[in-house]
Amino acid sequence: MGPHNQSNTVDFDAAKLQRLGYARHAQQTLKPVSLAQLRQQLSLQLQTSLEVDRILALFYREVQRLVPLDALVYQLAACDLRFEFGERGNHTAGYRLSHEGEYLGELIFRRGQRFSEEELGRLESLLASLLFPLRNALLYRAAVQSALRDPLTNTGNRLALNQSLQREIDLARRNLQPLSMLMLDIDHFKQINDKHGHAYGDEVLKAVATTLRDQLRNVDLAFRYGGEEFLVLLSGTGREAACMVGERLRHAVQNLQCLNQNQTILVSISLGCATLLPGESADSLLRRADSALYAAKRSGRNRLNMAG
Repeated sequence: MGPHNQSNTVDFDAAKLQRLGYARHAQQTLKPVSLAQLRQQLSLQLQTSLEVDRILALFYREVQRLVPLDALVYQLAACDLRFEFGERGNHTAGYRLSHEGEYLGELIFRRGQRFSEEELGRLESLLASLLFPLRNALLYRAAVQSALRDPLTNTGNRLALNQSLQREIDLARRNLQPLSMLMLDIDHFKQINDKHGHAYGDEVLKAVATTLRDQLRNVDLAFRYGGEEFLVLLSGTGREAACMVGERLRHAVQNLQCLNQNQTILVSISLGCATLLPGESADSLLRRADSALYAAKRSGRNRLNMAG
């Protein structure tokens, strides 16, 4: 781990910090301690959680007992992780974190006044207490994500869907927001497998999944529902907007350039769309989307059908 300077400023996500329950910590006055005492306390405290954000928030709070800070930023691009605590500051001290040769991300301290050499030494000493707990939290996060991911398409699996669907329905009701579901199926997928082989069929599945993710917002959730079936949850999206999203997905898949030995393979999808009704259960929403998909396939495929 080594220091570096970084000139760009960071926007502070105050809402996220407050939602996680850390805003109140800034109001606490923590008693100063010696470097040795704080290192010992951190080594114990940081191992009480396997959540990356909580570990970093605790570290940010406790470090200020020795070195005043205005902000802490952590990022690990490979895992699409970025956490920000505090407010922007003009002076930075940045570190590349690693544990036994394993890269763990970048950590940047920020504040309005320049860091002294003594303060940098303290920060570097305290960082040693963060590495092992952070590594464990990243390993745990990777294991949880792996258990909820379809390894072929990198979309959520059925377990992830089971965990997400009721939560999304509850959120929609609580926030008085619409929720829509798209169920889609790759047309004539068995013929693709039979004619070109299962390895090529897997490539088509991956290409369709990538196309779905590229066309969707970050808040939308995509799952592999079955062999060649996918399911998409569109939060805050009503019936007509969901229909537009579905048509956009259909056209994007239709425009895929799928080649096998210089032979162009036509790929298309059929979709069923259902929007959550007042008081409707998760099972009912799934059934209506599935019925709409079946109707789209029955009426010629490569089309979207809306549930009644």
